[in-house]
Amino acid sequence: MAGGLVALLDDIAALAKLAAASIDDVGAAAGRASAKAAGVVVDDTAVTPRYVTGFTADRELPMIKRIALGSLRNKLLFILPGALLLSQFAPWLLTPILMLGGTYLSFEGAEKLWEKIAGHGEHQPTPAAERGAEQEEQMVAGAIRTDFILSAEIMVIALNEVAAEALLPRAIILVVVAIVITIGVYGVVALIVKMDDIGLHLSGRQSPAAQRVGELLVKGMPKLLAGLATVGVVAMLWVGGHILLVGADTLGWHAPYSLVHHAELAVAGATGALGGFLGWLTNTLGSALVGLIVGAVVVAIAHVIPRRTKDASPSH
Repeated sequence: MAGGLVALLDDIAALAKLAAASIDDVGAAAGRASAKAAGVVVDDTAVTPRYVTGFTADRELPMIKRIALGSLRNKLLFILPGALLLSQFAPWLLTPILMLGGTYLSFEGAEKLWEKIAGHGEHQPTPAAERGAEQEEQMVAGAIRTDFILSAEIMVIALNEVAAEALLPRAIILVVVAIVITIGVYGVVALIVKMDDIGLHLSGRQSPAAQRVGELLVKGMPKLLAGLATVGVVAMLWVGGHILLVGADTLGWHAPYSLVHHAELAVAGATGALGGFLGWLTNTLGSALVGLIVGAVVVAIAHVIPRRTKDASPSH
């Protein structure tokens, strides 16, 4: 009996170690998958604050909460099941789907550059707070629709990183990625949009140091939001271009990826201690250039050519 009990305890201990190792593996894989999606996360974080700009301070956090819940619903109820089914029964579709998403991100980035260069979007609309609850509903719905595209990219990129895992660990990893990234993105977004309120609160304190910090926060918020918009555009071009490069390489067209990769290695090998960073920067710039080229083609097809055709048509 004692021997049987000891054997049973040994088996339980072995199972516990196996479970612990599995949890560690899931955590490590979730970390890798989240890191791979980092570029899209930057874009998501940079894009979202504009949806609550212009609303009264008391509506900002409730709107962000609603957008975050919509984002989580997008990931867990719609994107995750579809991604798992694809990875299980049609894994060959993942790369083309990723490339479609990469093309869309490239288009978004190039479109924002085109609007800036062409002077579109310069007008100042009526403040959102003056347009009532209906406007809030429209902005939240628009943010959730935009999030769906970005969330799909995040989840497919993460899935691509853990495609070799069994179905159950794969599902658990993607659930972890969905929750962690959603909390991270919208936690940072909430902090960003409330930074000016924090600054106003600090500027009213008696401490001179607190007042200076508060004034810096209030004055710095417009610059921070403008910087985030720029970062968002760069991130879209970089991530979109990199997805297209890797996808083309996976599908058999190796030349574009090889060109960027060899340039990265050459710069890294020739620049000493800064080689790692400068090599990464070379890869990033190469990917962004690819994203810009592809995005510019799509912008021309979607906007420029139709507009010129319309302008050239004779009026009746």
